[in-house]
Amino acid sequence: MKKMMLLAAALMAAAVSCAYAQEDLTQNPATQSSLQWLENAVPNADAEAASEADMKVYEETLQTSTGGTLTFKMIPIPGGTFTMGSENGQPDEAPAAEVTVKPFWMEEHETTWEEFQLFALLTLAKAHKASQAEKLYPERNDVADAMAMPTAPYSIGSISYDNSSKAGYPASGMTRYAAQMYCKWLTAMTGRYYRLPTEAEWEYACRAGTTTEYYFGDDDSAIDDNAWYLANSPDGYHEIMQKKPNAWGLYDMAGNVCEWVLDDYDKNAYKKRAEGKQDGDFVKAKKAKSVYKMFDEIARGGSCVDEAADCRSARRIVSTKEWKKQDPQFPQSIWWMTDAPFVGFRVVRPLEVPSADEAAAMEPDFNVWLKYKELNSR
Repeated sequence: MKKMMLLAAALMAAAVSCAYAQEDLTQNPATQSSLQWLENAVPNADAEAASEADMKVYEETLQTSTGGTLTFKMIPIPGGTFTMGSENGQPDEAPAAEVTVKPFWMEEHETTWEEFQLFALLTLAKAHKASQAEKLYPERNDVADAMAMPTAPYSIGSISYDNSSKAGYPASGMTRYAAQMYCKWLTAMTGRYYRLPTEAEWEYACRAGTTTEYYFGDDDSAIDDNAWYLANSPDGYHEIMQKKPNAWGLYDMAGNVCEWVLDDYDKNAYKKRAEGKQDGDFVKAKKAKSVYKMFDEIARGGSCVDEAADCRSARRIVSTKEWKKQDPQFPQSIWWMTDAPFVGFRVVRPLEVPSADEAAAMEPDFNVWLKYKELNSR
């Protein structure tokens, strides 16, 4: 009996291997550079800019699963130099040092469930197949629909404070990898290069020219007017854009959900930067991420479960294994943080299109997805 069971297992493994060979996963759009989708972008005159002086607020438009549209605003952030970090906060925020940031656009608010579900829960792709909804840009839709997308979450209610079906609430509980893949999908849909912000870009945009601990002052006396945090959010995060924006018109940069950035965590990163030993615009993991070790990544801004001090502009929040402790899959999902309904993201778009090497460093490693597919064959 034991030999028969082993033989059956071997035959099943061979069948799975054969299926993967036939499917040729390396041809999935997720394995390709986003740069190839920048030609003939979806027309949007306000989104066009040859220089920083040409940058303006623009609206990005996405088709919904019902055939309608939803929009979100992208706010121009001027390039400049600022002092990153804080001498008065946590040890890993110091020493503060000058950092120069190139111009970019940043999403006005945290990415919402309506935006994210078009990608993450396949709602748009299913609509295309079920109703043959009119496609204004069929080639783009076909590429985006074929993109590697998240497996259905174990419990979307637990990662969304039961707000995933409500309009205007921030998408949450996704891994940084899922947020990066959404940016790739969005690039394919629009022909404009979207990604997550670097840690430096995020803090620069959050500060909006200020040098205080918070973008609204040096103490937390005004925090209730500016952020959803632990003391005023006992039931989780809130609808976007209910608090005051910062000076550059960005909402919820403090509190509500903390937001993924591209950087991996290095407690000595600021020391290296101050000594001129930091290479590149963000901290990249020394080794490629393993399916089993997608932690030690940084989120910014504090959240509805954090104290006021964690909403400071310089505060760094590091992901841990506890963020997906209850994940029932094996290996644990590369898509969802089952125990982190307090983490979300917003997208940026650099004025300067990245080089091929820069794009490769900023985009999700497709080998992680390929390995995950191999280990989760279903």
